[in-house]
Amino acid sequence: MLNNDGKINVDVMQDASEIVRYDETGIPLYIQTGELSRYPDRKALCHWHDDLEFIKIIDGEMNYYINGKNLVLKEHDGIMVNTRQMHYGSSIDQKDCSFLCILVHPALFSSNKLIFRKYLLPILEDRETEYVYLDSGCPGHAFILDSLTDMTELKRQGEYGYELEIIGLFYRVWKNLARQFQAGNPAAPGSEDMDTKVQKDMVSFIYQHYTERLTLSSIAASGGVCRSKCCQIFKKYLCQSPIDFLNSYRLEVSSHLLKKTDKSITQIATECGFNHLSYYSELFTRHYGCTPRQFRGQFRGQLPGRLPADS
Repeated sequence: MLNNDGKINVDVMQDASEIVRYDETGIPLYIQTGELSRYPDRKALCHWHDDLEFIKIIDGEMNYYINGKNLVLKEHDGIMVNTRQMHYGSSIDQKDCSFLCILVHPALFSSNKLIFRKYLLPILEDRETEYVYLDSGCPGHAFILDSLTDMTELKRQGEYGYELEIIGLFYRVWKNLARQFQAGNPAAPGSEDMDTKVQKDMVSFIYQHYTERLTLSSIAASGGVCRSKCCQIFKKYLCQSPIDFLNSYRLEVSSHLLKKTDKSITQIATECGFNHLSYYSELFTRHYGCTPRQFRGQFRGQLPGRLPADS
């Protein structure tokens, strides 16, 4: 989500599910435009949520990872990600990419139980349909992509009752997807296998225990696999080693603490699981292109009270 300093952060719970902050309380709908350059390291955290996710690429291209599959979303194309899929987006060769992101919770369509059971549940509950790649060259997909643009514009204009128009567009979008599904044309086979479950367990374990002294063995044990298998799964699903993923998450948490608290850098490093300040500073500088002290200096005016001496 977009924060006050213009950066976008994906807030996750300890089970790796995203905390989705909808545009308006009580209406499970989130619409935002963004650029990968506004994410830390131009990459979102690996996460999942109960919402359907729609992405449309406005300019550039994006690497998109879903349950270990690596897709390239091309300019003007997009994707619909089914519920509860492990996913994240990242830049290609550190190049920027602008995009639309729309999240909608299935509960928005559950008022009529017959319609929900007949048209939504068959896709929501089909684990073979992890995602649908939306190709702008396909007329049916082009309609969906154009509708995403229309929804974003309706939100921008903010006229009274715009949510009703957006919901109406979503019904038309879903009719298009349901028709493809009924015709036996889901875009992406691949049910959740054991490796996917193990990956979720290990990522969740890191999110819950990142403050502790974690080793490759402890991460592997959380998924019930050997260290070699653990490394294979992280490379397949996240293109990182388990320890690199752990350190990336620790650095992400530490960057929030540097910006939002007056805790000393030493205290932040320790609370985020780094035993040596020099190692923390080295990794932070490599990750963010500046030292923790320099990073904090950019946000000094936002911090409450006086900063400690080693800040």
